[in-house]
Amino acid sequence: MKKLFDSSSYDCSKLITNTYSTSFSLGIKLFGRSIRPAIYAIYGFVRYADEIVDTFHDYDQEKLLDEFEEEYQKAIDRKISLNPILNSFQEVVHNYELYEYVEDFMRSMRYDLSVDDYTSEEAYKDYIYGSADVVGLMCLRVFVNNDNERFEELKGFAKHLGSAFQKVNFLRDLNADLEGLGRSYFPNLTGRDLNESTKQEIIADIEADFAEAYKGVVKLPLESRLGVYLAYRYYQGLLSKLKRLDCTRIMTQRTRISDPIKLYIMFKAIARYKLNLI
Repeated sequence: MKKLFDSSSYDCSKLITNTYSTSFSLGIKLFGRSIRPAIYAIYGFVRYADEIVDTFHDYDQEKLLDEFEEEYQKAIDRKISLNPILNSFQEVVHNYELYEYVEDFMRSMRYDLSVDDYTSEEAYKDYIYGSADVVGLMCLRVFVNNDNERFEELKGFAKHLGSAFQKVNFLRDLNADLEGLGRSYFPNLTGRDLNESTKQEIIADIEADFAEAYKGVVKLPLESRLGVYLAYRYYQGLLSKLKRLDCTRIMTQRTRISDPIKLYIMFKAIARYKLNLI
């Protein structure tokens, strides 16, 4: 039965999400049941593409990415794939008309195979748009259930949220990106070394993104608002921790939020939601 196959495909996307990200998994659990499968499918697809360019160093990454994109296109054309991650994702792409966003996302993934330094603000913003903003826009299409008027109203805020999340990731993973992958994303990171002045510039930029993003979070449909707000608060907490660390600590270790703190953030977010404070 095709229906059973499709259901098991979404289950695989859910497994990928739960395996790779406890924070996003917690957020998705707070979404309405009707939208969870589509968000799992989006996460599963972008996570696999990201894994190809970030971790499969003992393999021909460009060939793997080519094959992944080719199989995605076949899935779009055929409306089925024996790869369960692609099978669930192609259905979401068709249902919510995500075609152009996938193209932009894959373009940024290819940058990771050839670009080591983002020395201009334009290139930096272009990469963030394709690697993060469009993921937020994909999710927003699901949240508003293809309501074009509401999508247009909220898409600017969704882009700010995607940018904030990605920039926090860049700052948190600064050492791993520089030492492990040989990449430098921040154009103002002179000589690939973080100093206090540059750190404050980066944090101020992220805080401006968060401030704009919040204006959209509170306007989201009820089915998605709490889950997105939780992710927003989690990343704000991560940024606050990075803000307190000196540059040497940021450059030598990966900062994370402990599981007890994540739970505290979650329960506080739920309380604020129930009190109609978001």
